[in-house]
Amino acid sequence: MATNKTYEQIEIGDTAEIVRECSSNDLLVFAHASGNRNPIHLPDTDWTGDGKIDKPMAPAMWVGGLASAVLGNILPGPGSVYKAQSFRFLGRAAVGDKLTVKVTATEKRPDNIVLFDMSVTREDGVRLVEGISEVRAPTETIEFDASEIPALLVQRHRHFNRMIELAKTLPALPTAVAAPDDPNSLEGALLAAREGLIDPVLIGARDRIETAANELNEDISQFELIDIEDESEAAGRAVEMVHEGRVKAVMKGHLHTDHLLKHVVKRDGGLRTKRRISHVFVMDIPGRKTPVLISDAAINISPDLNTKVDITQNAIDAARSLGLDTPRVGILSAIETVNPAIPSSLDAAVLSKMAERGQISGAVVDGPLAMDNAIDVQAARTKGITSLVAGHAEVLIVPNLESGNMLAKELTFIAHAEAAGLVIGAKVPVMLTSRADDGRARLASCALAMLYVHWQKNGLPAGMLDREEE
Repeated sequence: MATNKTYEQIEIGDTAEIVRECSSNDLLVFAHASGNRNPIHLPDTDWTGDGKIDKPMAPAMWVGGLASAVLGNILPGPGSVYKAQSFRFLGRAAVGDKLTVKVTATEKRPDNIVLFDMSVTREDGVRLVEGISEVRAPTETIEFDASEIPALLVQRHRHFNRMIELAKTLPALPTAVAAPDDPNSLEGALLAAREGLIDPVLIGARDRIETAANELNEDISQFELIDIEDESEAAGRAVEMVHEGRVKAVMKGHLHTDHLLKHVVKRDGGLRTKRRISHVFVMDIPGRKTPVLISDAAINISPDLNTKVDITQNAIDAARSLGLDTPRVGILSAIETVNPAIPSSLDAAVLSKMAERGQISGAVVDGPLAMDNAIDVQAARTKGITSLVAGHAEVLIVPNLESGNMLAKELTFIAHAEAAGLVIGAKVPVMLTSRADDGRARLASCALAMLYVHWQKNGLPAGMLDREEE
């Protein structure tokens, strides 16, 4: 509860202060609220010029405006009305700086006006701002519960940005694109080609692909186009090109998933390996420190225990290719205790024990865990769960396709996550995007495939080889 000081209660020399750390989200919120999009004040922004700096600076008015937090919350507090404010900006704050904001009452005037000296000082003692605040103080006591203010979610997809930038440092991946015969799927393939992620071979009905290109106002003459009318036959040709060594990945265009997968999983001429094929969603969720991987939400409908072993190992490999050295894997069920009446809880316990014995490698695995205590520390503590995974899961293994598909779509449409999808366990990665996915989702899936291929070949995530050599 915030309680104010009335005009009569304020005495000359009264002081109040707060300490505030400048964060990247502060800069983004200020940019939206003020309309100031100056790139020197924005994190994760690509720009060029003489003023290029190593990290973004806080806008001067954001730093100075911190005075209102002291005046409005503490001294005088709730009910205060700003009349005037002067600033002298003496230095600059950056992300990570801890700032002490202080006000001191210096003069009381008629009509309930109080003057305050204000200052903002960095933790190293450097004063960044000083000025004078003129405030009309309240005349009656007011108490206010600040917790009633709704929280803000800053929608940032920094993980996909990082994935795409890393992928751009790698050689383009020769990719067979099956049936990119509508504007949406064709745009994704062409966008990835422009960004240097893939070298596409377009396989499908020439007339439909060219019509889609015309709608996009794109010239596709530079790309190889194999004219095959039937979409299923186009998918089969994409798989054949893998065996011919002409491509190192397959990308789904505007065709049903079943038409592509039947050629991927067929025993003769398909892309099977000793490991079961599974699908991994990589979710870039605003506010999460790492990507969240979900498997399997697209291929294995009701996997048995043996299939779940491969699903888990495939997801771990995908996580490691993204730079998660020892990913934390939560095996999900409806509950966090073993109950013979709930088969997924039994499978989760067995998978956890198999990981302890080295039958599943490269990660810390725990289960059964419910969704809440897998990703939320407080929920795990409330349930009395102590483990390296509970509350910190980066990979979520779901009981079946239905639950995984619902979870991924809930995160996309309710939590504003971005999703990239990849089929793993085949001879080459298969970018299994939804027909409704936009170009950025397809671009992220291409980046994911490139990073996975690089990890398979080198045993290290992209960006780590140079570090190891040093």
